Amino acid sequence: MYRSNVEGTRAILEAARKNGVRSVVYTSSVATVGFTGNGHPADEDSPVSLADMIGHYKRSKFIAEQVAMEAGRHGMRVVTVNPTTPVGEQDIKPTPTGRIIVDFLKRKFPAYVETGLNLVDVRECARGHIMALEKGKSGERYILGGENLTLKQILDKLGKIAGLPSPKVKLPYFVAYIAGAVDQTVSGRWLGREPRATVETVRMGKKKMWASSDKAERDLGWNTIPVEGALRRAVEWFRANGYA
Repeated sequence: MYRSNVEGTRAILEAARKNGVRSVVYTSSVATVGFTGNGHPADEDSPVSLADMIGHYKRSKFIAEQVAMEAGRHGMRVVTVNPTTPVGEQDIKPTPTGRIIVDFLKRKFPAYVETGLNLVDVRECARGHIMALEKGKSGERYILGGENLTLKQILDKLGKIAGLPSPKVKLPYFVAYIAGAVDQTVSGRWLGREPRATVETVRMGKKKMWASSDKAERDLGWNTIPVEGALRRAVEWFRANGYA
């Protein structure tokens, strides 16, 4: 993971520099932003350090982002974007957020935990990359986000779109932690499958990952739009392609 995210980023930037590439847009992640437990939306200037990063994915993305931003401050034109949680059609794998939607459609979501995410329409996220290329300031980063929602609000929206009941039982944090540990051990280590939940994801879920895109709005012309359309397209695509 570090070889891919960190050394891969460094190698691509060096290749771009040697070949005279004029501009680079580096896709980081909102996971590198400084979130708190009070639900206050984080922004690009929220205090954060490597020690705040939970797990190797977040640590590797944080280090890679530093590599990209450093290059942008020393000769190259590198603009960094931090998408929040993209949703929409063609989520082939699917991503962790896509799995939430698929599990909901399969009625495998009997309960929820008290957490929050910022959802962004994947089409708008793509447009945000072009805005960053055209208008972004080198060495800066921009959060590309949409709506700040609790997990329960997301499930309620999915329920209305899909015509299915939304779960009403809130799971205590310690129960979710135990479930994540069990799934990580049984599915991940014993069966060799990707677990639906891990200890790391439960730990991250303790913080509401709400974010502000004010800087992108000011500098790039970014527009924060409702996410219902993206959720609807995701539901329709997953159903049409046999995921649920």
